[in-house]
Amino acid sequence: MSAWIEMIGDEDASEELLDVLKLARTPHGTVDNVMRVHSLRPNTMKGHVVLYRAALHDDANTIPMWFQETISSYVSILNDCPYSLANHWANAKHLMGDEKRADAVEKALHTRQPENAFDGAELALLQYAEKLTLKPGEMVQSDVQSLKDAGVPDGEILEANQIIGYFNYVNRCLNGLGVTTDGDIVGYYASDE
Repeated sequence: MSAWIEMIGDEDASEELLDVLKLARTPHGTVDNVMRVHSLRPNTMKGHVVLYRAALHDDANTIPMWFQETISSYVSILNDCPYSLANHWANAKHLMGDEKRADAVEKALHTRQPENAFDGAELALLQYAEKLTLKPGEMVQSDVQSLKDAGVPDGEILEANQIIGYFNYVNRCLNGLGVTTDGDIVGYYASDE
């Protein structure tokens, strides 16, 4: 466990915290530092878990999971958040299942040139993600209209908006508290590799 503030381990947790830690456990049976950093305030951990799962791991989402993870990674690159990038890029790369494609996407995202690896609706969503992340006060209706013109349905616009908003929130939480992946299992699919 590593952050600039105290994180409470399971062995020292109150009953209230243990209940929320149970909710926050990963498929690996661990609690990642992104959630554990809330251990001094279990209610914010609970809220964070619910928000995360609603934005990124909800069965109702129709944006393909690999692209949800790619959007997450791009926002994390734009915010210079190594914690989220490590986890979500590992997921995106795994879900792509194509090393060459993943390398091209990674390069395009890191150089802020998504047009080198994407077109159509996917490119429009990444451009929306960039503007909403870096210039949120400059968003205008035509930004959403551009997504519609590219063929993105309103439900997927909302999904992308929530993923982008969530990662802007969590990137700032992680960077602001110095949270690292020390002790975490990086990537949701780590046990599959």
